[in-house]
Amino acid sequence: MPVTPARPSWRKPVGILLILLLIAFWAWLAATVADWLPDFRLLRLLFFLTAGLIWILPLKPLLKWMERGPHQAPSIRSSDTAPPP
Repeated sequence: MPVTPARPSWRKPVGILLILLLIAFWAWLAATVADWLPDFRLLRLLFFLTAGLIWILPLKPLLKWMERGPHQAPSIRSSDTAPPP
């Protein structure tokens, strides 16, 4: 049986671009909001620690989207495929 070569997905380059845009936007937003904070070191430290972690949250769905192939259907739950009694 002949094997057809896999076609490269357009999702990965687009996803990488979206990740870079997300990082740039988040850095700009964090720096802008930090300018509004009072000059209190502990508050700024907590803000930057929080802002430095929160940007990761939108990455999980974006990475899942990037990994899906163009013809791949959403996964089926195991309870839907159980044989009838």
